Amino acid sequence: MNLLGIDVGTTGFKVALFSLDGEMLSSAYREYDPLAPQPGWAELDAAAIWEEVKAAIRSVVISNPGAEIKALSVSSLGEAVAPVSEDRQILGPSLLNFDIRGEEFLAELTALLPDERLYAINGNTLGNHYSLTKLKWIRSYQPDLYSRTYKFLHWSAFIAFMLGGDPVVDYSLANRSLLFDIHKCDWSDSLLADAGLDRSKLPAAVPSGTVIGMVSAHIAAELGLSPGVQIVSGAHDQCANAVGCGVVDSGSAVYGMGTYHCVTPVFAAQPAPEAMIERGLNTEHHAIPDRYVCFIYNQGGSLVKWFRDTFAAAEHRRAEAESYSIYPALFEEVPTGPSKVMVLPHFAPTGPPDFITDSFGMMAGLRLETSRGEILKGIIEGAAFYLKEVVDSLPETGIRCEDYRAVGGGSRSDVWV
Repeated sequence: MNLLGIDVGTTGFKVALFSLDGEMLSSAYREYDPLAPQPGWAELDAAAIWEEVKAAIRSVVISNPGAEIKALSVSSLGEAVAPVSEDRQILGPSLLNFDIRGEEFLAELTALLPDERLYAINGNTLGNHYSLTKLKWIRSYQPDLYSRTYKFLHWSAFIAFMLGGDPVVDYSLANRSLLFDIHKCDWSDSLLADAGLDRSKLPAAVPSGTVIGMVSAHIAAELGLSPGVQIVSGAHDQCANAVGCGVVDSGSAVYGMGTYHCVTPVFAAQPAPEAMIERGLNTEHHAIPDRYVCFIYNQGGSLVKWFRDTFAAAEHRRAEAESYSIYPALFEEVPTGPSKVMVLPHFAPTGPPDFITDSFGMMAGLRLETSRGEILKGIIEGAAFYLKEVVDSLPETGIRCEDYRAVGGGSRSDVWV
């Protein structure tokens, strides 16, 4: 028996086949770029990525002939949703969290949903990076799409639904909408009313780890899967990352690196609002029962990807053609010691505590002899010190760094103390 895992991120996705004892038997990775139809817009082509996901699953299955797959699950990026019809047609693109669409609703929503009220129900404070404002934008500016949509599905739920699962979302991703009651584990009627959105457009919510259907017969045949593969509800990618690293108990945390880099502490109960609201910190369900997490995050891997595409585009294209990664060679150019280049890592809207939306990056200290390796190291240092600045402020909120212990670790995720 084997298990199939799918992880869909902002700039790429992975498919991996595991034995029941945790050995990875095969994997596939695909990268993509967010689309920007207009300045400030950022979206994913849900239909194109779905086709790529199917191709990647098929390649993993083919590379493991005879491997019996018992079940699969999907983890994914947080706030973005994809519109689908009841007969599993994809109706449009998926607006990303750093898309500016929806900003025009923040003023009126602030009056209806002050931080104390919203945090008490949902565990978050208001911002344009959540699903709520994107859904309001679609309802206001694309009413036909809003009307035709059966469900707006977060990406874990979207991929599961397209594979044949029920239209449901796990608690952790439901929370990223700002419309979920963290205590009742259901959509909040009062938040939906204030937002002017319809409950019927949202999927049912279930705990992570719930069996939500089976891969449909025609999809199984297309992908080379045996009949009867169970689909299990996944989680927000940061929560799934924490579980994979053994970060499941209160007093532990994980540092994960992807498009965003993120520190994820675990709590046994929702922290006090005074401690969290001051620093713009959220609370959402963990991927395991009776635990909560919050996120300290900012752009991370996306900055390194920007560096690659800006300073090593030709080399990257050559590497892609020959099926190898350019990153090891680029990192060999990074000098020892601190970089002479200082980088403000605000290339896109930032994370907590300030959530700066009209954000711009900056590089200082450039000279004619500055190497691209120094620039890359400056980017990495800027990203790291962004998190350090937030972490250093935590004692003021009553959340102390020394309360967290190192747990686990891995090739793409390290622990934070």
